Amino acid sequence: MALFKYNHYFTQTSHGNFDNLHGPGAAVPDSGIYRCEGCGHEIAHTKNNILPPQNHHQHTQSQGTVRWRLIAASQTS
Repeated sequence: MALFKYNHYFTQTSHGNFDNLHGPGAAVPDSGIYRCEGCGHEIAHTKNNILPPQNHHQHTQSQGTVRWRLIAASQTS
C-alpha cells in the first residue's frame, strides 16, 4: 500500500480514471502510482508510457492476471 506522511499534499477525488484497470503493456493515461490488483505491487509511471510486460513480476494462480490501477495521480501543468 502506498504510504504518505502529510495528508495536506493529497486531495480525494471520485474521478473515473481511478476505476480503470490496465493490462501489461498498456499506455497509462495519467502519471502517478499504479498498483497491481492481484498482488499489491506498486510502480510509479508517467503519462503515455507503457506499463511493464506480463513477466515483470510473477503471480500465483489465485492472484490472477496482472492488472494495474491508478491509486495516486500526479498533477502537472
